[in-house]
Amino acid sequence: MRISNLFILSSKHKVTELHERFYDYNKGRVLADGYDIRTSNLSWLRAQIGVISQEPALMLGLTIGENISWRAHCHNFIEALPIGYDTPVGLNGTSFLSGGQKQRIAIARALFRNPEILLLDEATSALDVHNEKLVEESLNAARQNNPSRTVIIIAYRLSTIQSCDLICVLDPNGRLLESGTHAELMVHGAAYRRFVFDHM
Repeated sequence: MRISNLFILSSKHKVTELHERFYDYNKGRVLADGYDIRTSNLSWLRAQIGVISQEPALMLGLTIGENISWRAHCHNFIEALPIGYDTPVGLNGTSFLSGGQKQRIAIARALFRNPEILLLDEATSALDVHNEKLVEESLNAARQNNPSRTVIIIAYRLSTIQSCDLICVLDPNGRLLESGTHAELMVHGAAYRRFVFDHM
């Protein structure tokens, strides 16, 4: 995946909650465009962030068309559904949608608002290789549509992170251990190297 401004966090932490200010922090800072997010208007800040989680929650009772727009490689499989975009989302986000299809709907829904920050919280961890590739293509298209968009991916999957522009490795308390490209961290990053060898 070649997306500039892509930050990968390879240690699960409360990053999503921090970025959306579900709670404030006592130490350190979270910056967006150089500004501490604690000084930002909460509604404005949340409007700038599109979040896609590992298990996306589709809106029960709404149609798929109402859950998304025409983005994220969804159109063909939605048109193939019995009533296309008018297909209602049932319990568990419709039992006939695959994990990859749900993820692409969630991406399209997040992109519909055109956020400056797209935050994926282990969004590809349960996907097969084919669906992971489709999600990556959707993210590339999102980046091309808005070159200033920052994509933050929280991931443990090596295939998700190794080709990204910047990888940030955090400790369990959320402190930055090391950062760089995959190649740089393979040379200089002890924690990242351990992560790579553990996942080979």
